Amino acid sequence: MLNRFGMPGGRIRFWSWLVISGILLGFAAVDLPGIGPTSVHAQADPAAANDNAPPAAAPAPVAEPAAAEAAAPAKKSGDRSLLFWMIEASGVFGLILLLLSFVMVALSVMNALQIRRDIFIPPAFVETFEQQIAKKDYQTAYDTARNDDSYLARVLTAGLGKIGRGQKEAMEGMQEAGEQEAMEIEHKLSFLALIGSIAPMFGLMGTVYGMIASFRVIANSETSPKPAQLAEGISTALFTTLEGLIVAIPAMVAYLVLRNRLARLSSEVGMVSESLITQLTPSRKSSSGSSQAPKE
Repeated sequence: MLNRFGMPGGRIRFWSWLVISGILLGFAAVDLPGIGPTSVHAQADPAAANDNAPPAAAPAPVAEPAAAEAAAPAKKSGDRSLLFWMIEASGVFGLILLLLSFVMVALSVMNALQIRRDIFIPPAFVETFEQQIAKKDYQTAYDTARNDDSYLARVLTAGLGKIGRGQKEAMEGMQEAGEQEAMEIEHKLSFLALIGSIAPMFGLMGTVYGMIASFRVIANSETSPKPAQLAEGISTALFTTLEGLIVAIPAMVAYLVLRNRLARLSSEVGMVSESLITQLTPSRKSSSGSSQAPKE
């Protein structure tokens, strides 16, 4: 049967259904708002939509453990004291500097107790020696100086041993003895200068080691390293530098102060010993007419 366009009616119905089907498939593919499977299911089954809504908030609890894990290291690092952190970061370099600090304190105290005026020039010895010279008891004065262990007594003993050769020889003998005594004491002081020189070197060695450790972390990390990983090496570098300076600065200060005190007391010992020998020589010449050395 033909229609008015001269085409069979069945063929027209076929093409109509084909076009309508294509349009519906197009709407289904585009999924316009309010049209398509999503909206159809949402309108057809609202209870199912309500059931699916809560799972959308499910990832929220996952963030809480992550936040707790991030807060845990911060709390741990915050609870760690600065002293414990310094000991842990310093390592073997900190141990070496700690031992040097003990030696530095011991040497400083020992030399400070030794380099004092009452040790170099004991008032009791000076008074006794002057009394014996006034009594013209030269042998007893010599024995008193030889048996005393003070700086001044050792210098006077060296001068009295050469007084028979004249006052000039006695003065030279005392000068040599004074220089030898000062050299021995300054030799002990030199250990403080040594500590003041090597302590910053150990600190510098720790600095280099810490920086190498930090760069090693960067080199071995496939991604950008965390600040906490770099902080370990950097803290070693900074703490060892600080500890080296803490040991070196007091050591150098103690060395300079004690050396200046030694120079001042040595000069004072020289003046006192020359004064005592000057008192002794004219008395011996006027009393005996000859200058003989005391018997040893």
